[in-house]
Amino acid sequence: MSETQCLRKIPVDSTVCISRITGTGELARKIRDMGLVPGTRITVMGTAPLKDPVALRLDDFTLTLRNREADYIFVEKKEE
Repeated sequence: MSETQCLRKIPVDSTVCISRITGTGELARKIRDMGLVPGTRITVMGTAPLKDPVALRLDDFTLTLRNREADYIFVEKKEE
């Protein structure tokens, strides 16, 4: 089984799978509405010079998240 980590700690060019969202209320709804749900495969594309925000690639679009949003998303590295 893979180790679960916070999305903020994942290095650029890594592909991971969302395992859980820990936020509640409006923030958790916002994260889910952006397509970030458990089971979603994402690639960390890059970060801004001050490490906030982070750019993610999901399916066929790119999404950016602030670190405070990424802190609620836990992911696992998946073997190909």
